[in-house]
Amino acid sequence: MNWKIYVGLRYLTRRSKERFISIISVISILGVIVGVSALIVVLSIMTGFDMEIKEKIIGTYSHIILTKEDGIENEEKVMAVLNKTEHVVATSPFIEKTAFLKYRDGAAGVIVRGLDGEYEKSVSNVSQYVDSGNLNFGESGIILGRELLKSLRLKKNDKVSLLLPDGRRKKDFTVRGTFTSGRYDYDANLVFINLKDAKEFFNEDSVSGIGVKVDNEFNVNKIRRDLQKIFHYPFTIRSWMDLDKNLMRAIAIEKKIMFIVLALIIVVACFNITSSLIMQVLEKTKDIGILRAIGATAGDIKKIFIFLGFSVGFIGALFGSMLGIALAKNINIIADYVERMTGFELFPSDIYYLSSIPVKIVRSDVAIIAGLSLILAVAASFYPAWRASRLNPVDAIRYG
Repeated sequence: MNWKIYVGLRYLTRRSKERFISIISVISILGVIVGVSALIVVLSIMTGFDMEIKEKIIGTYSHIILTKEDGIENEEKVMAVLNKTEHVVATSPFIEKTAFLKYRDGAAGVIVRGLDGEYEKSVSNVSQYVDSGNLNFGESGIILGRELLKSLRLKKNDKVSLLLPDGRRKKDFTVRGTFTSGRYDYDANLVFINLKDAKEFFNEDSVSGIGVKVDNEFNVNKIRRDLQKIFHYPFTIRSWMDLDKNLMRAIAIEKKIMFIVLALIIVVACFNITSSLIMQVLEKTKDIGILRAIGATAGDIKKIFIFLGFSVGFIGALFGSMLGIALAKNINIIADYVERMTGFELFPSDIYYLSSIPVKIVRSDVAIIAGLSLILAVAASFYPAWRASRLNPVDAIRYG
């Protein structure tokens, strides 16, 4: 073992004469552990939010939506053109309008989507979200979001009615099932009916739009530009990235801000590292003088104290990463326990739109956080190491 590493480990593990210095060293390590673990947990949740919302948008809606201001007539012809376009895999027509859902004495405003069950399963995951596993509407059937079903206290085979906002038309339906997308706002507001029933209820010969599935959902912007060359105004083409764009942007900005704010915890811990190392230099003045007297260079002394800073950072990063990953993986269990014990809901689904806390631990994020804490810890040791290397050996031995 290199003698500088040996001396550094002795300084790190041997109990200091001044108990106060040891306490500061422990606090420094704990500060790094808390900062690293907090960063990992928060970034894992923010990344989970980002991916979960993308997945729910793509799952509930198609990759690209083609709409027209007054509706699309002859949708079969438009779909034929779309299906011949490069990168387009499948298409499906739909009608989407607002209405009132009436049940007994209660009523709720809902978004009604008329779908073709056969076409729709090729462009979205809606059929997979339905409890029966398919969009089987039957005769005048309706499928409700789980949260909507719960709020209206409905169950399968109950009779409900859809009313136009102006009250001029009413149609009776039978609840055939429920769907659970995992997003509260979808599950609490959407209802699905057969496309034919939707045309009859809304008295429409046209459809609101056509959903398009492409071969690469992350290449939708290029495909959208290609489609815009074919379908001009009054057609409008939107991708899944355009839906909830403000929410996606807010999550991205919030993730960056939270990283900066929580990184300050590590910065504060690194100030503690600096102060504890400075006090160790003062305590080990005589030892440093002896080392210099027997041949150690100023550079050797620097390396000893830089190694001390590295060791504190490494311990903090290692245990902080382990703690952060453990907390992130069990965050929903912790949230449920807190709710059972205190009655306080840490993650209200009606506010955050998701049924559980989404977590996605990204290895590169963990590596960046651990690396950053290590770099800051080493940087914090530079000044104490420089101070130690500047000590005069004779004065250090005499006055140490």
